[in-house]
Amino acid sequence: MPPETSGAKRRSRAKEPALARDALMQAYRDMLLIRRFEEKAGQLYGMGLIGGFCHLYIGQEAVVVGMQMCLQPGDQVITSYRDHGHMLATGMEARGVMAELTGRIGGYSKGKGGSMHMFSREKGFFGGHGIVGAQVSLGAGLAFSNMYRGNDNVALTYFGEGASNQGQVFESLNLAALFKLPCIFIIENNKYGMGTSVERASASRDLSKNGAPWGIPGEQVDGMNVQTVFEAGSRAVAHCRAGNGPYLLEMKTYRYRGHSMSDPAKYRTREEVQKMREQHDCLETARAELLAQGVTEADLKKIDDEVKAIVQDSAEFAQESPEPPESELWTDILLETK
Repeated sequence: MPPETSGAKRRSRAKEPALARDALMQAYRDMLLIRRFEEKAGQLYGMGLIGGFCHLYIGQEAVVVGMQMCLQPGDQVITSYRDHGHMLATGMEARGVMAELTGRIGGYSKGKGGSMHMFSREKGFFGGHGIVGAQVSLGAGLAFSNMYRGNDNVALTYFGEGASNQGQVFESLNLAALFKLPCIFIIENNKYGMGTSVERASASRDLSKNGAPWGIPGEQVDGMNVQTVFEAGSRAVAHCRAGNGPYLLEMKTYRYRGHSMSDPAKYRTREEVQKMREQHDCLETARAELLAQGVTEADLKKIDDEVKAIVQDSAEFAQESPEPPESELWTDILLETK
């Protein structure tokens, strides 16, 4: 069974997969890249090559990959500090992301932003943000810019279930509904806000209804299956592009690692994590579906080899790239003169 979702919110699957075989192969490859990249990042952190905070996305890959496949050039993505997967899904190069994690000049923010603060305007990625819930207001602002310019672009605004009770989140929902902004609010509900279970932090058992006071439609989605994510994402994107205002998706997902690399995750049992890995893993679900469609083990092995090579190359590039010179302390800052 998939992670529990509200019966009223479940949508019946079509007889044919939403993603055709080639598209599902690409989704599998993208999810695998995020998984292997994050595993390598965890290793480099353990070696002391990555400093500061490091929040891994392992387990949640289907959410960002499925949603990204619904987008078109010009759409925007913004998220919180658990952001490496979002970067890779938008097409940012693994080399630049890993180099930024290690604080090197070859990184997307020239080694000055680290894990939580790198951006790519070219890829429509407007950041990880370290302040809990702050990116939601910024995401509404991105959607406002689309409305103001009169284009049909949408802004994906990701945040966790822990951030969903922040005041600025509800202010953003109100404003988005008031101005009918093309903003898709995506709650990545991985069950634990830092170390507190959602049951202890939220009186609501259906976060997809958080936008109901403002008339924002919402769905609960099995976020461990890239097919169901793509189907729900397609509905949400179509809703926004048609000028119908914002949409809210609660992705029921799960992270296998702790909140950050410094979190021993003693608030849950090993059995709980292992059960999710064995029964609901997004990679294994996609893999089984591909094999059922006639994809061979050799085809999947080729993808795995390609991904491993990319990740290894990114780690080597990151370690070989020099640290930024001291002069970088005076670049990319605002100087006002009279």
